[in-house]
Amino acid sequence: MDMGIAGRNALVCAASKGLGRGCAQALAAEGVNVTIVARTAETLESTAAAIRATTGVDVIAVACDITTPEGRAAALAACPQPDILVNNAGGPPPGDFRDFTHDDWLRALEANMLTPIELIKATIDTMSARGFGRIVNITSSSVKAPIDVLGLSNGARSGLTGFVAGVARKVASTGVTINNLLPGLFDTDRIGATFEAQSKGQNLPLDEVRRRRMATIPAGRFGTPDEFGRACAFLCSVHAGYITGQNWLLDGGAYPGTY
Repeated sequence: MDMGIAGRNALVCAASKGLGRGCAQALAAEGVNVTIVARTAETLESTAAAIRATTGVDVIAVACDITTPEGRAAALAACPQPDILVNNAGGPPPGDFRDFTHDDWLRALEANMLTPIELIKATIDTMSARGFGRIVNITSSSVKAPIDVLGLSNGARSGLTGFVAGVARKVASTGVTINNLLPGLFDTDRIGATFEAQSKGQNLPLDEVRRRRMATIPAGRFGTPDEFGRACAFLCSVHAGYITGQNWLLDGGAYPGTY
């Protein structure tokens, strides 16, 4: 299927690895010029080179902290009028909500709610003026089914979800869509680190921790960044113009509900 977005420009956050890289790679494969953002310059440049080599599109790498005003300014200077915006940031740490400080909450809100809102605010009007725009926010399956040890993530990402639900309807008639992708368990560095921590904490072999978690997924496996990226590319395509304000759950069937 031709996604109809070749030649468009995309800004993809936290794209040096994992799900963000999967999204950048999939968009570039469709002929989209991508500006990728992450904190670690070396990893980011390596990713940019790999995407250029496999797709031939223009790739701009901006090493910055997107959760700061300075980082957002640098990203938008490199890609001032994106047709596609993929918001993404690492999730806050797990823990007991009784132990979270006020500063912990502020950091979580800044990264997983306020930064996406600031980037939407900075780009949505020019998208509307051009008659085309695609905004995809990478959130979490915890928005659909809260995870008890991820209180910071549950709260911050749910706040973004509520914000998007209202704004998406306001701009739908201008050709701009805003949707959220909710990943479950994907085979990324982040989940690997989580499993390692669980392995040590529970005194279990790492392979056993992975096996037990995989057994909770009806699909019988973890997701891949590649298939996540392709789902993102479809939401950014011309074929998805009638989809907006939605929360797409990608979890291999792990969520047990009907709705």
